[in-house]
Amino acid sequence: MRAGPGRGVPARGAPFLTAVMAMCYRQVKCFLRMRSRVIMSTVRPFMWLFFFGVGWGMAFRGQVARQLLGASFLEFMASGVVMMSVFFTSFFAGTSVIWDREFGFLKETLVAPAPRSAIILGRVLGDSLVALLQGTITFAVACLLLGRVSWPGLPVVLAAMLLTALVYASLGTAIGSLVGSVEAFQLIHITVAMPMMFLSGAVVPIHMGPAWLRALALVVPLTYGVDATRSAMCGLSMLPAWLDLAVLACLALVLLPLTAKAFSRSAMA
Repeated sequence: MRAGPGRGVPARGAPFLTAVMAMCYRQVKCFLRMRSRVIMSTVRPFMWLFFFGVGWGMAFRGQVARQLLGASFLEFMASGVVMMSVFFTSFFAGTSVIWDREFGFLKETLVAPAPRSAIILGRVLGDSLVALLQGTITFAVACLLLGRVSWPGLPVVLAAMLLTALVYASLGTAIGSLVGSVEAFQLIHITVAMPMMFLSGAVVPIHMGPAWLRALALVVPLTYGVDATRSAMCGLSMLPAWLDLAVLACLALVLLPLTAKAFSRSAMA
């Protein structure tokens, strides 16, 4: 006879979507519980916007800025700072994998009756939502300083933030799965982050650079997020916004399976 419910039926694995949502909720909750991280994540972009955007904006006024940048200096910087906050938050989330490994939480999740692909997808999605929240706060501060909101461009800004967060949360999680210490990850983060920040055009007008520099910038995923956001906020871009979003979506679809593979290989080590 078949064993009915409650008669020794072996435990079934957690549904895929349930595992994804559980890990996503855990990542967001961990971020919100760390008040110092929340405060610093909010203060840092405000400092960038105020000191660099407003401060340097006083030196590049009127036609000077528009001739050099194609927009006011604050408009130019605001879009870059919004994407920088998303980039740093999502990419640095890879440290959570290392800390979970150090404190044993990673081992507990791996023995749970849930697919490892669901676990890693939930982690990446949760970290991406945290980065999206950070970017939204920065965007709100930027709109206050600019004194206006580009409502037609808001969906493009949100889509660019989410897709950029997915790309860099996947990349950061993959690196965090493969390195053995937080110090090693921080070294990689510093080495990678600075070139990406400048090549993406977040703080410098890359569209005014030589052809080889613009071609090199297209290798950096952050470039497409910055370009789409700047197009939506001030109408300045190198590529059409739909192409920026399409490239980011393709990169996210490619990086997610690679991240899951790196995570599984790390778990078996």
